[in-house]
Amino acid sequence: MTTPRILGVELSGDASLPLLLVGPSLGTSASTLWGAVAADLGDAFHVVGWNLPGHDGGPVADGFTMAELAEGVLAFARGVCEARGDDGARFGYAGDSVGGAVGLQLALDAPDAVRWMVLLCTGAQIGDETMWRERAATVRASGTPSMVSGSAQRWFADGFLERRPDVGAALLHVLQGADAEGYAQVCEALAAFDVRERLAEVSVPVLAVAGAHDVATPPVKLEEIAHGVPDARLLVLPEAAHLAPAECPAEVASAIRGVAAADSMPTDVAERGMAVRRAVLGDAHVDRATAGADELTRPFQELITRYAWGEVWGRDVLDRRSRSMITLALLAALGHEGELAMHIRAALRNGLSREEIAEVLMHTGVYAGVPVSNSALAVMQRVFGDPQP
Repeated sequence: MTTPRILGVELSGDASLPLLLVGPSLGTSASTLWGAVAADLGDAFHVVGWNLPGHDGGPVADGFTMAELAEGVLAFARGVCEARGDDGARFGYAGDSVGGAVGLQLALDAPDAVRWMVLLCTGAQIGDETMWRERAATVRASGTPSMVSGSAQRWFADGFLERRPDVGAALLHVLQGADAEGYAQVCEALAAFDVRERLAEVSVPVLAVAGAHDVATPPVKLEEIAHGVPDARLLVLPEAAHLAPAECPAEVASAIRGVAAADSMPTDVAERGMAVRRAVLGDAHVDRATAGADELTRPFQELITRYAWGEVWGRDVLDRRSRSMITLALLAALGHEGELAMHIRAALRNGLSREEIAEVLMHTGVYAGVPVSNSALAVMQRVFGDPQP
């Protein structure tokens, strides 16, 4: 066995932005699995994907262990860093399924190379050895098209293929075209992969993301990672199965932004609060608020920066999308229309769509009163028609 040669693709952003390396699930490619997430993150990251041997035109190797696959991915990442002109720089990492397993291996073998990780729909050990070796034999005998029907059932939550047939078809097309030997070699690497006893050695901050409907790597697998890694937490996506980046791209992008923001957040509460406040509300709004403060109101500005933004919004238990939804509902219910307008703009910045904002405000009316939703939706319409940042 040897270290496989890994090829990849630039997905979004440019070399002036922090590097985010993303890894695929077995049978998929970086571009089809991560394309929508990368498009969302292109303003904040240089997103580069890597592909498994024999997938999406990549070369087939001579067989490899998971450690050797991770070594190949690390060599690819170093080449990307060199091309960017930041040789030796660390990068953020996100991977689904076997891409997540590679992430764990990287965290164990090359912790100095990785700043943080988002590991989705994966495990410190996936399936069992017999299953993987039987699947490798089946694919060698019958080709990757023999995997399409079963994968369509495992990969997606009920109803996804009907809602997004284009996304499902693109992913299954990559599977059907994958090289049988390349696919089988990944199966054999997974057959021998088990780092459950080494999770405590992982020093990299980790967000473990589970799909609530995932039967291949159910949430308990991600709970195991979240509980075993010292600096880790768990996020369960209620609408996802095994391919969360394709099924829930907005939620995955938001989670990645949150992990990256927490990694770069100052430790001082006031500095952290100002960083979060600017990220959520925008520089223009914060500059206006601070410039307008005088000796009587400045202490209040400093208080909310430390308390609201540093102590509460600066926590990573809830992501910013969730905090925005809670904030919108409360402001609408309490009739704080000026603050509501500000936080509708903030919700857009935090990744909520206009449709999601309207849904939150309608939902609020069920519990706080129809007039509340009526007033809040009117504020929303004014904000959507106003280009002010």
